[in-house]
Formats: sequence, C-alpha cells, structure tokens
Amino acid sequence: MAEPEVRKIIHVDMDAFYASVEQRDDPSLRGQPVAVGGRQRGVVMAASYEARKFGVRSAMASVTAKRLCPDLVFVKPRFDVYKEVSRQIREIFLEYTPLVEPLSLDEAYLDVTTNLKNIPLASDIAREVRARIFDVTGLTASAGVSYNKFLAKLASDYRKPNNQTVIPPEKGPAFVESLDVGRFHGVGPKTAEKMKRLGIHTGADLKAQSLEFLQQYFGSSGAYYHAIARGRDERRVVPDRPRKSVGSETTFMEDLGKPQEIVDGVLSVLDDVWGYCERTGIAGRTVTVKVKYADFQIITRSRTLPQPVNSRSELEQTSVELVRQIFPLEKRVRLLGVSLSNMGPRENAPPPEPQLTLGL
Repeated sequence: MAEPEVRKIIHVDMDAFYASVEQRDDPSLRGQPVAVGGRQRGVVMAASYEARKFGVRSAMASVTAKRLCPDLVFVKPRFDVYKEVSRQIREIFLEYTPLVEPLSLDEAYLDVTTNLKNIPLASDIAREVRARIFDVTGLTASAGVSYNKFLAKLASDYRKPNNQTVIPPEKGPAFVESLDVGRFHGVGPKTAEKMKRLGIHTGADLKAQSLEFLQQYFGSSGAYYHAIARGRDERRVVPDRPRKSVGSETTFMEDLGKPQEIVDGVLSVLDDVWGYCERTGIAGRTVTVKVKYADFQIITRSRTLPQPVNSRSELEQTSVELVRQIFPLEKRVRLLGVSLSNMGPRENAPPPEPQLTLGL
C-alpha cells in the first residue's frame, strides 16, 4: 500500500496588520505605540508591536490599554484600506496556488503540495511570498510551514514578527509536546483553564490523556484534542469557504438613549453587511439585531423571511422593525449590531465579484 502523500501547508499571518497599515500610511506613527480602535469607549482592535511591549492586546478595553500605556496613540480603523491591502495579498497567494483558505483579512492557509511555480520546497515559497508581500504593500508577514494546518498555524506565531518557522513531519509531535496548551489553535482561554484544572498544562500532558478521557470532559472536541496532541490534523485547505453568517456591530462613544438614536445606530452598521451581499450575490433569510445595554446585558431580536433578503431597503426595514421591539427604552444602549444567517443566493442578483474577495 502506498504511503499517504505528505502535504505542504503554509500559514501566512500579517504582523500587527491594522496597526502596521496605519504606521505605513502615517510616518508620524512609526515607532510609536499605536492602537486601532476606540478611544474613550470600545476595545482595541489591533495593537502595534511597540504597544504590545506594554501589555496592550487586541480585544482589550481601551481604558485598560491607556492605563497600561499612557502614551498610546488611538487611530480610527479604515476598513476600506485594510480590505484593499488584503486583496493585494490574496492576489499574491493565488500566484502560487489556487488552494487558498482565508481566515480573516490578515491570515490564510495555502496548500502548496503542488504549486503553480513548481518550487520544490514549501519554505522557499513562504520566503518568496513574504518578500512579494513586502514589495507590493510595504508590510511584513510571518509564516509557518508544516504538513498540516494545525502545525502551520502554530509555526507562524512561533518567531513573530517578520520571520518563518518550518516544522517537518519528524519533528511535529515533539514540537507540540513542548508547548503550553493555551497556545494551541482551537483551545480558547476557557478551555485552557479547564485543561489546567485537570492537570493538562502542555502538549505532552494532553498526549498522555486517553481519547475516552478527553471525550468525557470536552465532548465532541475531545477527538480533535487527541489528534493534535500527536501532531495530527486531517483538515484540508478549503478555498472560498462559504460563510454561515455575516454581520457588523459598533460600540458607541456615548450610550444611546433616544429611539431615533437607536434607529440611526442600526442603520450605521448595515453598509458592511449589505456590501458583502452585493459582492457575493448571496444573502440570508434570518435577520438578527443585537443590542448591548449600558449595563452589558445583551439581547437579540430575529426574524426569518421566506427568501434571502434581496435589497438593502428590505434589510433596513426588517432591522428597524426588529430594534423597535425594544421600545420604549428601559435603559441606555452601548452597542448595536445586525447580522444575516441562513445564507443563500439572492433573487436577480448580479454575478458575484471574483472569489478572490471572499473572506475579506
């Protein structure tokens, strides 16, 4: 029986992407601790490496970040710019392989087992891709190269920024054993805490557990944890993965307390949602409005339509009708969001833009 083919997977991850774009475009920000996101309100969306030295991290409350780094410079996000740069990067990926799976604006998996340039070593492809990204965008990227997605993603984070790490098959299991479980992709903070309460601190500790034990404590995820502890991951790189939902939300600088402010707030987040529908020719049947009150209580209101939303006006009307269900207001509102799910093609939709833009 023939041995199964060893795949060559690259995970490319841009270095502090949003913050690096801002530093590239504004020379006065270079060398400064920069946070992309809200100032008095909201959270840090991205932090430059200068800010990270002070402990500033993405998803951190802005007030906490400012306390850690008093000289932190806040910059308003420019998603149109980030999306355009991301499109340039995707074009570079596609010069090497059609098997590109975007995870977000700033990272993607590439399967280069066979590649369009017939370059034998995946490490050489990763090095060339990173150089091309820098030439085209002026930004640096890190890369991980391995025989599966799990290890490639681990490797890309191992020597950041502006570097790459290769984990060959013979070193994969040992590499996993040496790491803290909190660094594993697919093991979130709460799961990592639970593992540590069970005495599982490292990959070696995880490997020592039986499949039955992991399934008992972690349910359907137990089989995945059992496999990655041994350096195994059978997931393929899937280009243009269909989205199960699309949404947008915003945290306001000041809490909203008037009905018209709430309606205007809902309308302000619709452009990103409908923009995705226009680019792809698909939409969703279920419209959901999310409301976070000033006391951080979250409620949602949803409606499922007979057909996918077919126009921005239909999305607007449904969203406004849903949010009006919370009137009269009992307390002020901090955040509003709108999402679509139960995705499917829109009626009479124009042809979608090239699949290159998906996942941006």
